Amino acid sequence: MTSKTAQDFSNHTPMMRQYLTIKAEFPNILVFYRMGDFYELFFDDAKRAADLLDISLTARGKSGGNAIPMAGVPYHAVESYLSKLVQLGESVAICEQVGDPATSKGPVERKVVKIVTPGTVSDEALLTDRQDNLIVAIVESNKKQNQQFGLAYLDMTSGRFVITEPSTIEQLQAELQRLSPAELLYPESFSTAGVVEQYKGLRRRPDWEFDLETAYSLLSKQFDTKDLSGFGVQEKTLGVSAAGCLFQYVKDSQRTALPHIRSIISESAVQGVILDAATRRNLELTQNLQGNHENTLASILDQTSTPMGSRLLKRWLHFPLRDIATLTARQNVISELLDQELYPELSDNLKPIGDVERIVARIALRSARPRDFARLRNALQQLPALQQLLSDNNSAELMALAQKCQPLTEIQTLLERAIIENPPVLIRDGGVIAPGYHAELDHLRDLTDGATEFLTEIEQREKARTGIQTLKVGYNKVHGFYIEISRASSHQVPAEYIRRQTLKNNERFITEELKQHEETVLGAQSKFLALEKRLYDQLFDQILPELAKLQALAETLAELDVLNNFAERADSLNYVKPELINESGINIEAGRHPVVEQMTTEAFIANPVALNQQRKMLIITGPNMGGKSTYMRQTALIVLLAHIGCYVPASAAKIGLVDRIFTRIGASDDLASGRSTFMVEMTETANILHNATDKSLVLLDEIGRGTSTYDGLSLAWACAEMLAMQTKAFTLFASHYFELTLLAEQIEQLANVHLDAVEHDDNIIFMHAVQEGAASKSFGLQVAQLAGVPKAVIARAKQRLSELETQQAPSNISDQPDLFQQLPLIDQTHPVVEQLSTTDIDDLSPKQALDLLYQLKEKL
Repeated sequence: MTSKTAQDFSNHTPMMRQYLTIKAEFPNILVFYRMGDFYELFFDDAKRAADLLDISLTARGKSGGNAIPMAGVPYHAVESYLSKLVQLGESVAICEQVGDPATSKGPVERKVVKIVTPGTVSDEALLTDRQDNLIVAIVESNKKQNQQFGLAYLDMTSGRFVITEPSTIEQLQAELQRLSPAELLYPESFSTAGVVEQYKGLRRRPDWEFDLETAYSLLSKQFDTKDLSGFGVQEKTLGVSAAGCLFQYVKDSQRTALPHIRSIISESAVQGVILDAATRRNLELTQNLQGNHENTLASILDQTSTPMGSRLLKRWLHFPLRDIATLTARQNVISELLDQELYPELSDNLKPIGDVERIVARIALRSARPRDFARLRNALQQLPALQQLLSDNNSAELMALAQKCQPLTEIQTLLERAIIENPPVLIRDGGVIAPGYHAELDHLRDLTDGATEFLTEIEQREKARTGIQTLKVGYNKVHGFYIEISRASSHQVPAEYIRRQTLKNNERFITEELKQHEETVLGAQSKFLALEKRLYDQLFDQILPELAKLQALAETLAELDVLNNFAERADSLNYVKPELINESGINIEAGRHPVVEQMTTEAFIANPVALNQQRKMLIITGPNMGGKSTYMRQTALIVLLAHIGCYVPASAAKIGLVDRIFTRIGASDDLASGRSTFMVEMTETANILHNATDKSLVLLDEIGRGTSTYDGLSLAWACAEMLAMQTKAFTLFASHYFELTLLAEQIEQLANVHLDAVEHDDNIIFMHAVQEGAASKSFGLQVAQLAGVPKAVIARAKQRLSELETQQAPSNISDQPDLFQQLPLIDQTHPVVEQLSTTDIDDLSPKQALDLLYQLKEKL
């Protein structure tokens, strides 16, 4: 539909004019226009929906002589279609009939009652229950030098509203990867669009929507405060600007009050351990390198009892803390749960609680369904037993949690009285409000329910009176109540029967008595549904004043679920409590990789790590597949787990707080942005060298392998020197450049370790055990043989290796095995090389030079 067609309404039917008027307000999103039992789409919306949803494209009427494209979805199945569109990053305006068909002249009045967008959905059917669904807004400063960013994010399903201000483009990328937004708002003037283009649900917004003054006013009004100073964000101008745009967008889409968004908080990098985008990817916290969720740290750790606990666990993984007091408190709760063996029973108590967090949000948005109220009631019923379980001990930590799990008796009693045990999915057809809750409703229900008994009574009486045994009394929505008699018995019909309908083999009649009953019953049914809907709406009003208590309860239950889960994991997976210290250092005894040890069928070989002020860097050598990368990653994961308060896979661990974790592991390119594998490697390395501190943990694997041998070795050497001597970060540096092991002789804080292997009859056995000192052999040919490289190639490689190993080693590493020497690219003893080295090219005439060329060619 072109804009010209859209505005030329005169050639259309009244209904289509109504549609086009509404569509003009929402030109860039799909409009679901309610018509009877379907939501219809027209023009370009229809074509787009047919393509996205794989539904039929038809036509309805004509516009300008051309058929109007049309597609539709049944209203009772709309959620499945909305879910698919939301996952694709699309938004949908839901246009409902709001007028009364009985009193309407022309088309029934319709209006858009809600806009469904990927980042603002709250309906259970449109969400993944164990993952956060966030809407994010970003904005940048106007300064070309020292550019900064503002970022705000909102979880509509909990009301959590947060701002942060990344100071670099790398920090912004890391934040976006951490949050993984379902919908992302950014200004039209945003200069670094490449940062956002990988995300779905992108929304370019006018620059004026990020106006700071408007944002302060809008947010202060929402929180009912004079200003934002009480939230600690008054000076966060970029973050507040982003928050203002985000909140206005959410208000426009929801078209209702948002009482569950009650505050805004500020996150700062100094609160947590900073993880850049590459580190999050390489450590596979919640997503593996293939983009799936299997074999990740979360997949091993997450045995939580509730969806809200699962989401909180993933947030903790992506935002490890540097606050020893908070981490120690978490550890203490885990210790108590283990010591008193409470976690199995506590888990059983938590499972029926379900997703209180999202239920409360739907109540706040007045979109909760009957089963949401039933689930909230069931959750509240668990609190007394849960509180008793936590209170039956002398633990201060568990008693504090018990206090936060106070039963909300008034809400529980209200829901027990108001909602039947197993309510239907929707309020539309009634049958939700429990008997005894409201006297008038019970009276109307009795009238409606008694209709069947009355019809049976009439049928038996009329059969006896008329002698017509085929007589039946029935009801349908079109013709109401009727008496049905077969054609064969039509001569016996009493005179007072009034013919209502003639069928092929039967005739239908009505009597005055039946007509009066019909009016009574249908009137009662209509009143019953209207009253039940009104009572249902009142439940929202009665619960909303307790919203803050419910949100606090949900937060406590989610935290308790995570800590209880950590206790179970510690017991089941043999994790230990790490000692957290303020001094710098990482000392891990018999550490294990939490994911690999669960995936392997063989016994996992545990290894130690010792990093301290006297031992800042480990150069790790050894064969491919020997376990270098696993050893490095497990160290980072153990450190990260300690920083979320979790127990760790080791026999003992003493860990000092780190400010950042960096990883440069694996080979990947970014061809879409014009970056080769080596360019990606160097970009990530540069980020580490610029931002690491003496309190950072750095993992570097095979630096320099993407370029020539001399270049690569030089880069690796220089990087190792800088990290060890200037930055002084705690560093694990894995490399096949054996020359790097010489650094241990030059730098006091650097040590060599290796992962060993044993060779037997051309076979290789990886020991996976970390030993002090440098490796003695690379085992490259044996690994190639394991990989299936043809035997002829392996044999030729061995022959060539033997030749190369006989060449003279450079003097500075003459004491090292020949295999690791830097090798010349050409054979220095070849006759052609000898003749060229003894010939003065400048003294040759053109004829002599040509003759020399022929001679060299002949020798080759």
